[in-house]
Amino acid sequence: MDTLVSMRVFCLVAELKSFAAAAQRLRISPAMASKHVMQLEKRLGTRLLNRTSRRVSLSESGALYFEQARQMLDSLDEVEAAVSKATVVPRGTLRLTAPVWMVNTIFARVLAAYQARYPDVRLDIDLSGRLVNLVEEGFDLALRATAAPDEALIARPITNVPFYMVAAPAYLKRAGRPARIADMAGHALLQYALYPGESFSFQGENGPETIKLAPVLRSANETLLHMAALEGMGLAFLPKWLVAADIAAGRLEHVVPDQVVFVGKLFAVYPSRKYLSAKVRTFIDFIAADKRMR
Repeated sequence: MDTLVSMRVFCLVAELKSFAAAAQRLRISPAMASKHVMQLEKRLGTRLLNRTSRRVSLSESGALYFEQARQMLDSLDEVEAAVSKATVVPRGTLRLTAPVWMVNTIFARVLAAYQARYPDVRLDIDLSGRLVNLVEEGFDLALRATAAPDEALIARPITNVPFYMVAAPAYLKRAGRPARIADMAGHALLQYALYPGESFSFQGENGPETIKLAPVLRSANETLLHMAALEGMGLAFLPKWLVAADIAAGRLEHVVPDQVVFVGKLFAVYPSRKYLSAKVRTFIDFIAADKRMR
């Protein structure tokens, strides 16, 4: 069997997590798809896929092979296209991980616009909120809001993301509407689990001011914190993209808006590699240029 063909079959089975789905896409029989994978396993002397009657998953060796094989196939497609002077058309599955708060209308519209321009790219997006290992788990790209990107990865800044302290009018009527930073001390906090402290520091009129809040709910899911804020449970520190529509509609208020703001930076983060596939490169360029991401 052609090893290159077997690699393509294996990568598609790994992406779709199904021999039958991969076989249908490639217009071959499931038995032939299985033979291609077994040929690779025999050649490498290791099991690449764990198979049960209900699911297919990558083994530890398979995850490593999948990442390297997919990079090689993507690069080969681009080299062949360049040599033949053809346009490189982005295609295949783009596996992306992003923060939970990217579940918003702005990002959904950007995704729809990208897919309309590049219809051969399938988007597979993880919004679980966990910090994934891009290489080991076979992700092409991560969008991360951070002050210090992982030095082992390549990070391209995309846009600034303001974070606001917000609360529902009902909560502020009940607990008091802070007029300055110090007035926020002791207020109920809907705490983001990955932020360990209960204290926040902001630049006040006379210099830095630190306040301590009282957590009443802790979660790593910003969507839950957002909903809890709308229900009047307390203050929540959330990205502008998630709360802008609620502030405009009066469902939430930006507390002490002239001082209580933190501006984070959103990065596109990807494994260090010499060549980026067309699907990754075009996606990064697209979101960096889209005005809706500002």
